[in-house]
Amino acid sequence: MHVILLGAPGAGKGTQAALISQRLGLAHIASGDLFRQEQASGSELGKIAKSYMEKGLLVPDEVTVKMILGRITAPDCDKGILLDGFPRTLEQAKALDEALAKEGKGIDLVLYIKVSNEELLRRLSGRWICRDCQAPYNVVEMQPKVAGKCDQCGGELYQRADDTEETARKRLDVYFAQTMPLIEYYSKAGKLVGTDGEKGIEDVGEDLTTAIAAGIGR
Repeated sequence: MHVILLGAPGAGKGTQAALISQRLGLAHIASGDLFRQEQASGSELGKIAKSYMEKGLLVPDEVTVKMILGRITAPDCDKGILLDGFPRTLEQAKALDEALAKEGKGIDLVLYIKVSNEELLRRLSGRWICRDCQAPYNVVEMQPKVAGKCDQCGGELYQRADDTEETARKRLDVYFAQTMPLIEYYSKAGKLVGTDGEKGIEDVGEDLTTAIAAGIGR
């Protein structure tokens, strides 16, 4: 089962990906983590990706797709994979489909966590991070026990520049401009399933798990 999880910044995509992976045994493949792992291992693809990232350039789609194809051949992917953070654009989606087709594979299901702009802004602008261990908090949904202090290590909490409301608005504008064609693409292919991301975390997780289970049973 090859599943893609889509969701705007602040939709809770990372949280849900971890829950689904644990519940169904799917390998959680986050593109950002994959880049870091490849670079740490010193692989040829990792070196190529690093050369672009050090210049502040986007890593070419073909490099990212090769990384993902290499990753899904690992034994832990036998039961299925959950892609998180890729594809981000229509071009990436088409490149991924073409590459998977050559391997006799394909994307089976695309889950889209839908959250209103107002709620996304509320969540994003309320996010704080621990300076020491990088643990995330949110003044709206997940407040620390002691204001300004990390529950895990006691470190100072701070708000990143990209978590202010103004920056959050820009991030969302870019995301939706890139992703709406992607949503249409997978919808036309009959693979898109949307779920209400404004429910509680467990309820959203149940909806997504049910959708995947139904897809497996088809």
